[in-house]
Amino acid sequence: MISGKKVVVVMPAYNAEKTLRRTWEELPHDLVDEVVLVDDASSDSTIQVAQELGIKAVLHKENMGYGANQKTCYGEALRRGADVVVMIHPDYQYSPRLVTAMASMIVSGHYDVVLGSRILGGNAIRGGMPPYKYVANRVLTFVENLVIGVKLSEYHTGFRAYSRQVLEALPLDANSNDFVFDNEILAQAVYFGFRIGEISCPTRYFDDASSINFARSVKYGFGVLATSLKFILRKAGVARPAMFKGGPGD
Repeated sequence: MISGKKVVVVMPAYNAEKTLRRTWEELPHDLVDEVVLVDDASSDSTIQVAQELGIKAVLHKENMGYGANQKTCYGEALRRGADVVVMIHPDYQYSPRLVTAMASMIVSGHYDVVLGSRILGGNAIRGGMPPYKYVANRVLTFVENLVIGVKLSEYHTGFRAYSRQVLEALPLDANSNDFVFDNEILAQAVYFGFRIGEISCPTRYFDDASSINFARSVKYGFGVLATSLKFILRKAGVARPAMFKGGPGD
């Protein structure tokens, strides 16, 4: 708990048995009130490891996708009374020790969303991000900043913090169940007028860290461009995509 605000960490998991314990061990347990893991029908022992660690675990009976996993994560966190929700992948790619800083930025009242950026400080390349992913990240981020009208270092990190108000306000069920969910929720946050901050985050790319393959990366890239197009059309009043329902102008 930070300044009387309940902090819940959520972990969208898939085959994370080898890295979950290391991720959990580095969390600031003196400040984190609860840890919730949602297992998207892993084929390994992720759920058993979570239970051994005392993590509150939810199991999808079938693989529903990364976006669907996050939807379950956020629903569980809100149901448990979270004021601040921090999402971190249990693959040990990001630094759990930054949870305190990110949650504190939300609690301060200065930001509604905080991103752990791999790009700030040059951490992506040093951490081993594949060159093609780095180039794609930079190109897509440039396009989105231009279209959406903000200036973020990246939109694609899997380490984020949200206030309760953000997760309650955004129509998350209208978003994809796939990886592009990460991008859609940020477009929604901007459209709804929420404030987004960033913090530099070290990253690690290694064999056991989850990562989407080239084909899925291409699909994600087109999904990002589609999200930007929806944003433009909604701002122009030409279309009313469901993902922006309830925002300004509705």
